[in-house]
Amino acid sequence: MKEFDYIIIGGGCAGLSLAYELEIHEKLINKKLAIIEPREKYEKDKTWSFWKVAPHNFGDCVKKSWDNFSVNVPGKTNYLKCLNYPYQSIDSGLFYEKINNKLNKNPNISFFRDIKEISSKDSFIFNSVPSFKKNHLNLWQHFCGVEVESQKSFFDEGIFNLMDFDCEQRESVHFFYTLPYSNNKALIETTWLSRMNDNSQKDYDNQIKNYVESKLNLKKYKITYKEEGAIPLFYPYYEDKKNKINIGTAGGMTRLSTGYTFLNIQEHSKYIRENIENISEAKKYKIAKKYQYLDEVFLRVLDKHPEKMSDIFFKMFKSSPKTIIKFLSNKSNFFEDLSIILKMPKLTFIRALFY
Repeated sequence: MKEFDYIIIGGGCAGLSLAYELEIHEKLINKKLAIIEPREKYEKDKTWSFWKVAPHNFGDCVKKSWDNFSVNVPGKTNYLKCLNYPYQSIDSGLFYEKINNKLNKNPNISFFRDIKEISSKDSFIFNSVPSFKKNHLNLWQHFCGVEVESQKSFFDEGIFNLMDFDCEQRESVHFFYTLPYSNNKALIETTWLSRMNDNSQKDYDNQIKNYVESKLNLKKYKITYKEEGAIPLFYPYYEDKKNKINIGTAGGMTRLSTGYTFLNIQEHSKYIRENIENISEAKKYKIAKKYQYLDEVFLRVLDKHPEKMSDIFFKMFKSSPKTIIKFLSNKSNFFEDLSIILKMPKLTFIRALFY
């Protein structure tokens, strides 16, 4: 059986990002890499969006970038600017095409559908497939998004709506999210933060139809694309092994309070590339412990008081846009953290320390 120096399990965002980072920095000239990915072909299946607080390799895969956004609850809207850190949306189809075109030129890189096709006993493994222990108390961010195209000019493409809480909550946390790509095309997403123990919140098509037609008052449109997903708001099972590193969500790169993962994956990939020659001895890369702790408290409040979360999010975005964006993107300093904390309902969060 074929042997490889490195194996990447999972050829999704994390696995491909790492392979691309290693390839463009010439770390695979004399090393063999196997990527294990069961899908038959790559096509657009996701949209990754984030504030650009750090450089990344995929500027040519950005579908749209925005400098303005809004957050609203019933009767109130907060308009914010993000000139320093534009919000970007990556088209996964362009991302897959760019990376695979590059990787396919290197004969040292091979794709396989199953790890059983190769020998892995002497390889260093990067695993991007998370393992979850079933627990009905676990919180998830689950969502469905559609790209809609209107017959006439309808959307203001200069501003996106990050969170619209003016919708039914069903004793959970629910908001809509709108990314206008042009004046007649937009991604509209229904998003829930809940335990997801049944399918009662998964009538996504009806939710989106009602929102588009009744709330946005858009009557004539067609749906050109649809995506669904669920992001764990808890850390997956992690087993330390000397010849293995978990990456992506499997490696704790999802920020639990937000679900943001893409830029964390890029920074983890860079860290691995910088330490690849001695990777088995490298210190484990983690999101800073302060964010892990603050997210844990935040999610306790979300779990116990879902009815308060729309106002909590709205108050959070009363901070300066630069401060809140850095906080949500793991780039804030102590004083910026403090300014966010002081916006929160103090008694509710103090009680959460003792749940």
